[in-house]
Amino acid sequence: MSGETDIRTLLKNMTPVLNDGEYVFCTIDDPGKLNRNDLVGLFREDEGFTVILNKAIADHLNLSYNYIAAWITLTIHSSLDAVGLTAAFSKALGDASISCNVVAAYYHDHIFVGLRDADRAMLVLKQLAKGTK
Repeated sequence: MSGETDIRTLLKNMTPVLNDGEYVFCTIDDPGKLNRNDLVGLFREDEGFTVILNKAIADHLNLSYNYIAAWITLTIHSSLDAVGLTAAFSKALGDASISCNVVAAYYHDHIFVGLRDADRAMLVLKQLAKGTK
């Protein structure tokens, strides 16, 4: 299954879900030292590996971070080659002065927003889906 590509369908049916918990972005040299099941995300950069973890796990491992986020999942299966979805929701969030960090995974788009902005971000995304934003 390749996912939806029509921007109107994507926006109308994106259905944001706020995941439980607090999430952080950390940088480490060796992700092999982490339990794979604890990872929400992993990305290799020239400077090291960025990992996205539940804050409680990062605290337990004494990993440093400077951003605590809420994690929102758009539950529609968006195609990786769909055009416009990221632009639409990032513009709507930006217009509301909400910073977002996006991970496009195979099935869904995942949006990390500052913890204090979670409820407002959910409202903005729901309004966007209804066509009122």
